[in-house]
Amino acid sequence: MESDRLESPIAIKGIERELICPACKELFTHPLILPCQHNICHKCVKEILFAFEDSFADGGSESSNQSSPRIRIAASSMDRIDRINRSGRKRNSLTPRSTLFPCPSCQRDIDLGERGINGLFRNFTLETIVERYRQAARAAVAIMCDFCKPPPQESTKSCMDCSASYCNECFKIHHPWGTVKAQHEYVGPTTNFRPKILMCPEHEMERVNMYCEICRRPVCHLCKLGGGHANHRVTTMSTAYKTLKEKLSKDIEYLISKESQVKAHITQLDLLLKETECNSERAKQEASQSFEKLYCVLEEKKSAALRAIETSKNIRLEKLQTQVEEYQGLLENNGLVGYAQEVLKETDPSCFVQTAKQLHVRIQKATESLKSFRPAAETTFEDFVVDTAKQEDILGDLSFHSNGLEIPEINEEQSRMYNKALISWECSGKTDSADIYVLEYHKLNKEEESVTWQKTEVCGKSKVLSDLDDDSSYAFRVRGYKGSICSPWSREVIMRTPPAPVFSFLFDDKCGYNNEHLQLNPRRTSVESRAGFPLLLGSERLQVGCFTTLDYIIGDTGIAKGKHFWAFTVEAYSYLVKVGVVPSSKIQKLFHNTPDVISPRYEQDSGHDSGSEDTFFDSSQPCTLVTLGMKKFFIPATPAAPKDPASRILPLPSSLGVCLDCDRGRVGFYDAGRMKCLYECEVDCSGLMYPAFALMGGAAVHLEEAVTAKDREYHDDI
Repeated sequence: MESDRLESPIAIKGIERELICPACKELFTHPLILPCQHNICHKCVKEILFAFEDSFADGGSESSNQSSPRIRIAASSMDRIDRINRSGRKRNSLTPRSTLFPCPSCQRDIDLGERGINGLFRNFTLETIVERYRQAARAAVAIMCDFCKPPPQESTKSCMDCSASYCNECFKIHHPWGTVKAQHEYVGPTTNFRPKILMCPEHEMERVNMYCEICRRPVCHLCKLGGGHANHRVTTMSTAYKTLKEKLSKDIEYLISKESQVKAHITQLDLLLKETECNSERAKQEASQSFEKLYCVLEEKKSAALRAIETSKNIRLEKLQTQVEEYQGLLENNGLVGYAQEVLKETDPSCFVQTAKQLHVRIQKATESLKSFRPAAETTFEDFVVDTAKQEDILGDLSFHSNGLEIPEINEEQSRMYNKALISWECSGKTDSADIYVLEYHKLNKEEESVTWQKTEVCGKSKVLSDLDDDSSYAFRVRGYKGSICSPWSREVIMRTPPAPVFSFLFDDKCGYNNEHLQLNPRRTSVESRAGFPLLLGSERLQVGCFTTLDYIIGDTGIAKGKHFWAFTVEAYSYLVKVGVVPSSKIQKLFHNTPDVISPRYEQDSGHDSGSEDTFFDSSQPCTLVTLGMKKFFIPATPAAPKDPASRILPLPSSLGVCLDCDRGRVGFYDAGRMKCLYECEVDCSGLMYPAFALMGGAAVHLEEAVTAKDREYHDDI
């Protein structure tokens, strides 16, 4: 083993890259082998686990990410914090509680299990190589004796059994002849002490004597008998040693045989490095020239604007200065007044009249100007304000555009506005050429002169936004980025948020629920009416008319105050559906005193008037409902509604919404896709209000499900 320490440093001079820990970027110290077969320092894995534990305790704040000066956890790794807090030992200064973390090399999630760090093998081979590298790098630095009194002497031996270094004298003292210690194995001076026998991390008293081919790690016989490797394929350690050594030797021989090819690739890469440098400099020059052109245009515009302002200033100053001089002439003994005073001294009538006529006209003009004083020029330069808002937006979007990068387009059918906004987009091509997308949005406000876009970066093709205001319209646009190259912006899409916060509820399967006529799905988010045989048997004796009833179902949660919104869809095949709200005081009447609905169009000589019967029917209902069916939305017949029945029939929207304002006592029915109100009326909200639905014949209603992060993952998978 001493020959290992004396191995030429040239052999390990070029492998420093393989000896660097991916976490601390320093030479490995007590490296451990992770399940993904990458190595990491023992100290580093503890610090990573402590850092994730602190991040979880602090809610993932940025400040909690800096608990160790040696470790810097990437932002992508912080996304896994919600999976870190696992049951285990209480935290102390030595042992972290967390057992799950991302590998610094491959970012794969590593689960250390119940034993945590203690379940990892120590890579003694790598540790020995690192020690040889350290000694080669510090050949002049001696390893001192651990037992000498100060000053310590240079060590000459290291005992592998005692894990200590000795000078000649101390070694004789601590390893006397004729004792057990005299039989200890010793090598040249070293700081790398490895055990003679590799013990199993899970069964500390057992040595590893087998190799699991499934997990690719050494195991002991207890691991195979009743441990986690009971059903795994294993082989003896000697067989695994021989097999792996042969494979590794063959692979190394193959790489060595391809040395000329490797050198050719290195030469080619060197040329590519130089070419990249040249091309980058050329791109910098072209970019600089482009910006210089913009600078020239701006300088010309700036000079022209300053010249125009200077010219206007000089003209205004000249006019104001002339006006000042004219008014100074109106002072006594100055200018016009002084001259007039001298003319008054003239005693010859002929001469006075000759001069005074013209002078009198000037005096009158001066008097009139004094009465209606107005500056000869404006002092403000409002006409010379340069509006650069559009140019700033254009310059803000200035980037490297590429014709090869596809323009993403927002898919309005897959995008949703409900409790949150789900914005989904797609590219026309089959392949996704962008690495990342930038989604921008802003609230439409007529009062704001300038638009401020809010920006968010997205790795996939959808994003869930939760910071939008109710009853507001927003504009969205998206662009793709590949490195520093970006695509043009997509077409702006305008979507409107619900008029009120979203109210969540399920169908009530207890209060008045008729399971013979109605069928709920297990999650109670969909209800379907089924006529079935009871209706056919009941109608067998009838010759005229069709007698049937509406089957009601309500929400399982009531509303006492505030403004709330919920949405749902009605299947296109539905014959008759009524939706609205019902007060708690009338629920019993709704379910127990529901009158039969007789369709008079099948009765002979009914003499029925559809308008009067509709009015009677609406006024007799215990709740506020609107009618849907046969792909139509029917506006109730009210004094304010159009008299023509055809004008009260609208196409049925793909999604409908109900907005209940308890404070104002009003309920509105919306096209939930466009968030447009179709009908609104007053409602008595003195009691607890419940969402109400009624179905007749073949019909189905599905409640709109809330937008969650899973929707984003689903659309990304698509």
